[in-house]
Amino acid sequence: MTRWMDNPVLTVEHLTMRFGGLVAVDDLSFDVGRGDITALIGPNGAGKTTVFNCVTGFYKPTEGRITVRQSSGDEYLLERMPDFEISRDARVARTFQNIRLFGGMTVLENLMVAQHNPLMSASALSLAGIFGLSRFRRAEERAVEQARYWLDKIDLIERADDPAADLPYGDQRRLEIARAMCTGPQVLCLDEPAAGLNPRESAELNALLMYIRKEHDTSVVLIEHDMSVVMEISDHVIVLDYGEKIADGTPEAVRSDPKVIAAYLGVADEEVELVEEEVGL
Repeated sequence: MTRWMDNPVLTVEHLTMRFGGLVAVDDLSFDVGRGDITALIGPNGAGKTTVFNCVTGFYKPTEGRITVRQSSGDEYLLERMPDFEISRDARVARTFQNIRLFGGMTVLENLMVAQHNPLMSASALSLAGIFGLSRFRRAEERAVEQARYWLDKIDLIERADDPAADLPYGDQRRLEIARAMCTGPQVLCLDEPAAGLNPRESAELNALLMYIRKEHDTSVVLIEHDMSVVMEISDHVIVLDYGEKIADGTPEAVRSDPKVIAAYLGVADEEVELVEEEVGL
């Protein structure tokens, strides 16, 4: 038994998502190991983002079960929960293909917004905040400390008071990940985090994700087309094609799978043997 099956933090069972007559995801099952970096890859239109949308509550799946198991032993069935409870209670956070920062707010304020739930709880329906009570001041200090911690980790502490929209593209990507981490997730879902990054920025992203996994015991699930990122940092790779799983294993095993090679090259099943010969398998 593989380690991600032995101790999964996220289990997807028989997930199906239909849009009218279109089947975007078809009977998909996989596990995400606790503390692993898991990559969900496949050609464009394979259904990867649809899977993320089901896991994080943006879509309610047509069929299937999605279970998160926290280290405390609590289990959550995500398909039964609204999206805000998935983030708050099941502790699943995500980023998107297109950056969704609050551009007019400062870099620091973007990370403070992510801590809205504990701040609102401490504010006692805003009364503690209005009157400056000690419980709210302490919560606010903790939130600022948490935000500054992540700004230091993404090397943006000197730009804390700058508008987020003024940051270079690569810095915005890392800020978005830091904002997600300010919610304290056990599972962090990243939709194409390396899209548009140059090699230096990709290396910085890899280092950040490895740090998050090692130091915060956060399981990372990413959709990614940059195979240098996938193969360098992933413990587990799942490959989709037309909404179906065609491979599931270590990066080394998946990289040499003829079905994966054929899917990425866009050839028919009967041409797989020819592809194997051409790539020397």
